[in-house]
Amino acid sequence: MAADGKRVCVGVVGAPHGVRGEVRIKSYTAEPLDIAAYGPLTTENGRTVEIQTARFAKTVVIAALKGVTDRNAVEALKNQRLYVDRDRMPAPDEDEWYHADLIGLEVRDTGGETVGTVATVQDFGGGDLLEIRLKGTPRTVFAPFTRAVVPTVDVAAGFLTIDPPEGLFDQETGPSDEEEDRNAQ
Repeated sequence: MAADGKRVCVGVVGAPHGVRGEVRIKSYTAEPLDIAAYGPLTTENGRTVEIQTARFAKTVVIAALKGVTDRNAVEALKNQRLYVDRDRMPAPDEDEWYHADLIGLEVRDTGGETVGTVATVQDFGGGDLLEIRLKGTPRTVFAPFTRAVVPTVDVAAGFLTIDPPEGLFDQETGPSDEEEDRNAQ
């Protein structure tokens, strides 16, 4: 494991491809085939897998994994996330960050007040969103990860600054008490 204990998720195992043990992998790397260049990968349950051959097909990488020779062996890996130690990844460019480096950062407003922490980074198709767990509550909100909304990211210091869109922290995550009462009738 990486010296700092951080791993980066580089993909997820999908369905089998054929009957000879090939697997579909949804790659999260900038260039999908780069997933094969990191050497052995680790699944979320601790198993080490090594990509022997890989080719790109439409939206996934079709790969042969060392020691995986049939469809049943692939089924055992299905939906497992694939990780590489953070220290084996190339350094990101200026103003770029790995999602793993953002998770856990303290979130401060432009006045310097802590409002929460980064719980996850998601992309539902419209660009990266920071899921922020608000301080003192289990509630989370999503904020666009843009320079306008997040003007400062200081991974070394452990925080980022957010200039939230109006009302972001005022949103309710579920129905109001009045709506729940109406729905119960």
